[in-house]
Amino acid sequence: LTQMPEEAAELIGGLSISPYAVMAALMVFYILLGGVMDELSMMLLTIPVVFPIINTLDFGIPKDEVGIWFGILVLTVVGIGLIAPPIGLGVLIVTSIARDVSIVQVYRRVLPFVAADFIRLAVLTAFPGVTLFLVRAFS
Repeated sequence: LTQMPEEAAELIGGLSISPYAVMAALMVFYILLGGVMDELSMMLLTIPVVFPIINTLDFGIPKDEVGIWFGILVLTVVGIGLIAPPIGLGVLIVTSIARDVSIVQVYRRVLPFVAADFIRLAVLTAFPGVTLFLVRAFS
């Protein structure tokens, strides 16, 4: 059980799958998980297993910057998971506080933000240089 992250990294690293396909699958996993878990619990449970897998894949950026890039992507996708339909915990909290507002009304107002977040996630994933610009500027 303690060797599971390394074994998973070896297994996925040995497959002929694009690193970006693995990243996309992980992002979908995080969005789905965001519907049932809060962000801190989600990250504490998954990062120790997922990060060795990401660290073995070649995204065309230096290995010492992969952790920063992945951390920013995880924070972005966890935020999306908290407001994305159909379960989004953040939306459920808002509707439980504002009892006169239906969940449909909240989702109608949230959907443009979810769409913008998906565009932002696509840009940050496709162009790691955008994500790492400030890191590189100050190092």
